Amino acid sequence: MSKILSIENAKIIWRNFSGKTSRYNRNGLRTFNVIIPPDMAKVLFDEGWNVKWLRPRDESVPEERDATIQVKVQFDNRPPKVIMISGTGNKRQLTDETIGLLDYADIASVDVAIRPYSWSVDGKTGIAGYLKTLYVVLNEDEFQGKYGGVETESDFDGDYRE
Repeated sequence: MSKILSIENAKIIWRNFSGKTSRYNRNGLRTFNVIIPPDMAKVLFDEGWNVKWLRPRDESVPEERDATIQVKVQFDNRPPKVIMISGTGNKRQLTDETIGLLDYADIASVDVAIRPYSWSVDGKTGIAGYLKTLYVVLNEDEFQGKYGGVETESDFDGDYRE
């Protein structure tokens, strides 16, 4: 079986960390796809990973197509470690209740570790990818440097009445 697949400065696409139902997703299935570097794509395909190649943006321009693999996100058996880092460096570990924040986040960079899982169904075999670790750095907005971090409800004790 393959070892942990680690990609620094990864590009992720088709984010559905919340597991929202759509034309392409069953309800509750949390997934995203990661672009695989060209030198790694053929090796992973040969090992049995479900590598897909994207269509070129312009069919008339000969270019190398990007390869992707789908990564499943599950918190039930072996929960992943997911850290969201703001532009000012504040870190927040995300849980199954908060990971949906990444669906629409303005992402600057991603480092990801993917756990392989060998499967066999009706004589077919392959390797599925499950999220092990994800570090997501967000782009800083225009006011973040001026105002800094934002406290959440859980940061406050007591009520606000005087």
